Amino acid sequence: MSRQRAWAAILAATLLNLPMGSLYAFSVLLRPLEEALNATRSELSFVFGVATICFTLGMNLAPRFFGLASAAVLVAICAVVCTIGVALAATAQSIATLAIGYGALFGTFGGAAYIFVQQGINLIITRRQGLVNGYIISLYPAGAMIAAPAFGWALARWDVHATLAGLAAAVALTGLGATLLVMYAGVRLPRASSTPADTSGATPRVRIFWQLWIVFFLAAAAGLTVLSQAAGIIRAYGADPEVALFATTAIPAAIAAARIAGGWLVDRFAVPLVMAAAHVLSLIGTIALTLWPAPLVSPVTLAMIGVGYGFISGATAGAIAFYWPGSAYGRIASRIYIAWCAAAITLPVLAGYLFDLTGGYSLTVIVAGCGNLLGIALALVLPRQSRTSGATEAVGTRPSPA
Repeated sequence: MSRQRAWAAILAATLLNLPMGSLYAFSVLLRPLEEALNATRSELSFVFGVATICFTLGMNLAPRFFGLASAAVLVAICAVVCTIGVALAATAQSIATLAIGYGALFGTFGGAAYIFVQQGINLIITRRQGLVNGYIISLYPAGAMIAAPAFGWALARWDVHATLAGLAAAVALTGLGATLLVMYAGVRLPRASSTPADTSGATPRVRIFWQLWIVFFLAAAAGLTVLSQAAGIIRAYGADPEVALFATTAIPAAIAAARIAGGWLVDRFAVPLVMAAAHVLSLIGTIALTLWPAPLVSPVTLAMIGVGYGFISGATAGAIAFYWPGSAYGRIASRIYIAWCAAAITLPVLAGYLFDLTGGYSLTVIVAGCGNLLGIALALVLPRQSRTSGATEAVGTRPSPA
């Protein structure tokens, strides 16, 4: 059996996922794409929606390919198809071509690649699982932090087609590096039939799954509303454009850091306490913004809502590693991440509708706060995780023997 190197697997995940995180910086490309393709904002929103849905689809399809080829081959295929997808988007002259390249190909295979490397890492690491998984889930907003200024720099010198071509080159190079590192790390993705019996269908784990799913969904709905509409929300509360611009840069950075911290916290404290505290932080933000709807209050309170979402994201990634065996990580994570897709098409859409209806975001903030209250209640009844090496079972549950 070849030696496995966790550091190389983690570095592979870093190289692979940072450029994929440019998905979160899509808003930077909106105006140039509107001009280049003579497209409307709703048409480009449709492309982003396709990418989001296909990313989730790719995550859920990925476990079906475990064991059909080596991990390095699966990662290489994803990198190649993602490169082709972005290259196709770079040459697009229509919304349909952009949706196929950026939405379907880049989205689907980017989601699959994410699960391939995350599953591989969880079969190698046995310590600090929360911190490691929190780090992995932080790579997407971290990638957006890099991509947003890089896109701005490229767009100032060239057009949007050249900018997307540069992204395609970056995906190709980092994909090659990730593939080599996956080989060197000795990452393996065994088929489900070759792993110990999975008891995730047992009643206690079904309950835990849906509790986690809903707790994550409620935080993600508020957090993604902040990520997608922060500038508009802050301006609606009367803040200057400079304040809104700074906040839209600082909030994703804070969320990325909170994702790492959320994973680190569940290595040291009980999952229910960490998740409930994260929802409390977001709830305080919604209450403060409702009571004091002032220009300088809005960026601070939106940051609190976003950071609460970041803590929940990292804690969820770590909690999966504690509640389920490592062999089940990719499958369970991909199903829980459906909550992220559902969140992206619920409260953010409702926020836009309520803004059109009322001219403000106060009702959206109240809805988010109600979600935080429910999230606190559900989080507190989650079981405490075990602390054994490579912890795989929650208190009160015990996997059946293989």
